[in-house]
Amino acid sequence: MAMIDTHRRSVARKQDEAIRLSEQKSKEYAKIAGFNNKIQAATRQMNSSKSATTINNKLKEINRNHESISKLEKKIVELERKIVKKNKELQAEKSKLDKEELKENKKLQQQQSKLQNEQVKALNTVNRTLLEHSNAIDALNELPEEITVLFFASNPRDQGQLGLDEEVRSIKEMIAKSRHRDVIKLESCWAVRPGDILQNINEYQPTIVHFSGHGSDNDELVLMDNNSNTKLVSMASIVHAMSVANESLRLVFFNTCHSHNQASNVIEHIECAIGMNTSITDNAAQVFSAQFYSSLGFGLSVEKSFNQAKAALMLEGISEENTPALFVKAGSNASEVCIVAE
Repeated sequence: MAMIDTHRRSVARKQDEAIRLSEQKSKEYAKIAGFNNKIQAATRQMNSSKSATTINNKLKEINRNHESISKLEKKIVELERKIVKKNKELQAEKSKLDKEELKENKKLQQQQSKLQNEQVKALNTVNRTLLEHSNAIDALNELPEEITVLFFASNPRDQGQLGLDEEVRSIKEMIAKSRHRDVIKLESCWAVRPGDILQNINEYQPTIVHFSGHGSDNDELVLMDNNSNTKLVSMASIVHAMSVANESLRLVFFNTCHSHNQASNVIEHIECAIGMNTSITDNAAQVFSAQFYSSLGFGLSVEKSFNQAKAALMLEGISEENTPALFVKAGSNASEVCIVAE
């Protein structure tokens, strides 16, 4: 890799790190605002009460909130220190990049001066070639970047059996009918155990991770143990696993019952997530997911694809259109997020 490319990557990385720190700082300020609101509410209740017990309890509550604010303020100070440090590192990298660009430009000018006659001849050849193949080049430029959908299926023997194979079949059929079918690659992993998740994510580097199977009403994902029976995996574990997944991961689809909280928590790390507010029937899960991926395959945004998938449920007469829920990371807009860009 050329040194100039190394510096460019470093600048981009440090810019992203500075942005993440600033976003984290904003979140802490939001938390402080929440505690201040609680303090104000407790103060009003205390002032309006004549009960010594109530006043004492509200004083304790106010003190606890002040302590929480104090901890957050210390955290913000530390974040500001990191931001200052990161900005200094960024400026240093930009300086290195500027020097490398000047060096590269000087080198290019020398080469251009030496090879001027050869370049004129080569340019004429290139122009003729481009003219002959212009239609092919335009077609290639219009093709979106390939994405991978990683489908995790888990159907333990001691649980009610689901038609997960039917869901995969429906998704494949709908993708095959979409405009950009050639750029959506569906990889399916069956009888998934906890250890399979990161292994397959590292292997396939997906843009979308799709969990299909059972979910518990305690925000747990139902996977399989070594005996093909139920293995419950906590929400915190799944969210953390997604937070350390590949950098190309943009959406996590929990097509499992009671996955609302899983989806709402994972967007702290991932751009978009879909979860279910309550239980969802097998048929509804199949229809919804198949239409969602079909819509993505036509280059639609995540928001429009989600809404079309809900409409598909209604068209089929399945009254579960309010079960799926879409979540988007702070600062993102689902109407502008296109997984398969036109």
